[in-house]
Amino acid sequence: MNISQAAKKLELTSATLRYYEKIGLIPPIERTSGGIRNYSEANLDWIHTIKCMREAGLSIESLIEYNALYKAGEQTFEERKQILLEERQNLLTKIAELEGTLGKLDYKLDHFYGVKEAYYCQGA
Repeated sequence: MNISQAAKKLELTSATLRYYEKIGLIPPIERTSGGIRNYSEANLDWIHTIKCMREAGLSIESLIEYNALYKAGEQTFEERKQILLEERQNLLTKIAELEGTLGKLDYKLDHFYGVKEAYYCQGA
């Protein structure tokens, strides 16, 4: 599948896919004899994983490091695990911060505007 098709399927832009390949976030994509990128299902699976990790807040630097270690083989298993554990902790910290902020907003809505949580959580 070409880059446009891959981008559409992954809900990314072609520029993002090119950038991810350029910086080593994804492995080099095979090309047709005409030089057009030809994405395989394995490529799409890898990119989808990267996309999910980015959406969860993992840094590009951590993902590049993880990718390089992954390419280096099984002997890097513990290092890769440590990267993911550290990023998981970072994400838990962010979640706690967001929950604190949400609590403050809930308080203000209830205290100053009489809006109860059940009301505004229903999308009304």
